[in-house]
Amino acid sequence: MDLDRTVIYSAAALALDMPDADAPRLLCVELFRNAPLSFMTEDAAVLLERLQAVATVVPTTTRTPEQLARVHLPGPPARYAIASNGGHLLVDGVPDAAWSATVRSRLTDCAPPADVEARMRDNGGDFVLNQRVASDLFAYAVVDRAALPDGWVDELTVWCDPRGWTVSLQGRKVYAVPRPLTKSAAAAEVRDRCGVGPVLAAGDSLLDADLLAFADAAIRPAHGELADSGFALDHLAVTTATGVRAGAELLGWLHDHAAAASLSVSGSL
Repeated sequence: MDLDRTVIYSAAALALDMPDADAPRLLCVELFRNAPLSFMTEDAAVLLERLQAVATVVPTTTRTPEQLARVHLPGPPARYAIASNGGHLLVDGVPDAAWSATVRSRLTDCAPPADVEARMRDNGGDFVLNQRVASDLFAYAVVDRAALPDGWVDELTVWCDPRGWTVSLQGRKVYAVPRPLTKSAAAAEVRDRCGVGPVLAAGDSLLDADLLAFADAAIRPAHGELADSGFALDHLAVTTATGVRAGAELLGWLHDHAAAASLSVSGSL
């Protein structure tokens, strides 16, 4: 399961449109620079622990391992976690060396991350607020959406495509990612190691699309980039709620599907 804006939410993404007195109680699951950053509802926390009782829950994220380490979900620590958009497979919190070597071998035909980051920098401007290469695997830029020039993302996409990279605009971030670097590839590795299925998945962003397509059954919230693009699949459900309340709804959906399959161990992602 994806984390940000799927299971956990920043204050800006909560989308609590009811009177304050009627808002759900929130649990803080991440601090950044000693301040609360990410939350889930208490109902979602209960549902996550129920899901952990019937499935192998694999937090899956574009965050780097260092960024993921700030998140403390309810329940026991995850046996497996996927970070860096599939670039790192964490086993008991430690990057798996064999998987890292596999990923590196798959990226040999793609342009180096430094080249892509340089292209983004050289063609940037005041609208680029921050820029970095993450885990020496992919690049992203934080941009001022209001000042982002028309066609800038399209131009970067055209440049990246023959070099084996894809580009997506998600909120305030422009991601450039090597084409073989996917969450679904890492999810397949976890499924093979667990030796069971089916795979259940949840995610909200364009970088989750391959994971949702890979899964046997999947769900996305009714917000986010996939919702904005009308992303649909025959095996994909959509929540009725948006914002942090969608997190609880999709965790309940995952639990019910895992329990119905009578799974003692599952590839729920």
